[in-house]
Amino acid sequence: QVQVAESGGGSVEAGGSLRLSCSASGLYQKTFCLGWFRQVPGKEREGVAVVDSDGGGLHAASVKGRFKISTISQDNANATMFLEMNSLKPEDTAEYYCAAALGCSGGSYLDAALHYAYGINYWGKGTLVTVSS
Repeated sequence: QVQVAESGGGSVEAGGSLRLSCSASGLYQKTFCLGWFRQVPGKEREGVAVVDSDGGGLHAASVKGRFKISTISQDNANATMFLEMNSLKPEDTAEYYCAAALGCSGGSYLDAALHYAYGINYWGKGTLVTVSS
């Protein structure tokens, strides 16, 4: 059973930085993706960034150049990954979720995972990021 958990949310002023952490377990498949999604109450969920187990990554246009997803560090069936968030804006305020997709690898799959949550079957409980102006 895959389990995902995130941490590192908090409150910062605009222009500040935060680092989110994602830990996943039960990842026995050779290929998989981990990603970050965010959601504001009353709005649709948005893909932020995804990375596959081969090191390929993709960022949403809204965060490109400000956020950076790390490569995945894996130890047997456990994995960790980080999201560095810089130059934060009030519109980045949201609940941030780490998620996992099994059998995920390559550009097309990353794109589908980021924009449509394709293949994403495992979700963390979320961590709140609040950016004040």
